[in-house]
Amino acid sequence: YEQLKNEKVSFESIDVDGIKELVSNNFEKLRLINIWATWCGPCITEFPELVEINWMYRHRDFELVTISADNPGKNEQVLKFLRNNHASCKNYLFNSNDKYALIEAVDPNWQGALPYTLLVKPGGEILYAAQGTIDPLNMKRKIVTVLGRYKDW
Repeated sequence: YEQLKNEKVSFESIDVDGIKELVSNNFEKLRLINIWATWCGPCITEFPELVEINWMYRHRDFELVTISADNPGKNEQVLKFLRNNHASCKNYLFNSNDKYALIEAVDPNWQGALPYTLLVKPGGEILYAAQGTIDPLNMKRKIVTVLGRYKDW
């Protein structure tokens, strides 16, 4: 556990095209994408659960990706939050103030409330999409079921 807490935590800037690429998931792993912000109470509450899910399944065909919807320029706040939560997964900060562009890039059906979470199979099939906090146990069950079913993508 201490080793996990000491892993490097960082984030990169991401634009609309980068987000579309993440959601299309042309990768060999099941991808859990969470959009959050440092000013979002429910986001802050659920974030440790997401980190735990990442720690549990990242050695399988799974990855957690987080995207902060904080305004560009909030780098210090975002990095501090990620470090405090030991989020050594792939982290991004949306590089624009245009939240409508963010919504369109992630999922046009999303109403814009945070947090927003997607579970995307390789090839881009969305298996789960919902705003509001996840039920951690149900998400773990879904991940295990999908990983067990699709060993050969």
